[in-house]
Amino acid sequence: MSNDNNRSRRKFIQQTAIAGAGLALAEPLQVFAQANNKMAINQNIKSRGYAGKDVAGKMAPWNFERRAVGDNDILIEIKYSGICHSDIHTIKGHWGPQKYPQVPGHEIAGIVTAVGKNVTKFKVGDQAGVGCMVNSCMQCDSCKSGEEHHCEAGGMVGTYGTPEVSSPTGITQGGYANNVVVTEHFAIKIPKNIELKYAAPLLCAGITTYSPMMKVKFKKGDKIGVIGIGGLGHMAVKLAVSKGAEV
Repeated sequence: MSNDNNRSRRKFIQQTAIAGAGLALAEPLQVFAQANNKMAINQNIKSRGYAGKDVAGKMAPWNFERRAVGDNDILIEIKYSGICHSDIHTIKGHWGPQKYPQVPGHEIAGIVTAVGKNVTKFKVGDQAGVGCMVNSCMQCDSCKSGEEHHCEAGGMVGTYGTPEVSSPTGITQGGYANNVVVTEHFAIKIPKNIELKYAAPLLCAGITTYSPMMKVKFKKGDKIGVIGIGGLGHMAVKLAVSKGAEV
């Protein structure tokens, strides 16, 4: 990686770190009571976050709206959102043209503040997380077999930057924000004994390493090699050691 790219990446991370601190220090939203739950279901959700406005990738404050909470949706007050290198690539258009403004972030952890009438997995006050996808057709063979990321009816809906008719901005908006509305099927219930700040990175870096490592079915005493100790690599080391492997 060139020095220019290194400086660009550092600048992006510095800006998003400042953004995250601003969101964390901002006055938290009041937890929704029954009346507020009804309000969230009946109208679009006011949101504030940090968005990229063009391929320069500079993050700036942005007020926007998310869809109202549907029958199968939950509203999450975001407490933490990890920074993934995919956020940088996407906002800067490295993977193709983007629609702006766009709020990145797909390592989301927070508290449920409203639920739709059909929701069974969550209740207000639960800890919840959101990873890299927020919807799919749920009807094709892939979706029915738990492989929603291979959705055969147009592909999965990514957490940010994917065209979405239900989104007031025309695309999905991610976790560098104070809240998110998501179908409960695509939210993960986070146990109370796990601090949200530690849970957030598991929703991308964690599962990206955990899934293939578990499929290998390594056992205690096996030797595991990890190439590169970055965001994913250090997760692989921790997972391997926790299972008794030699790294």
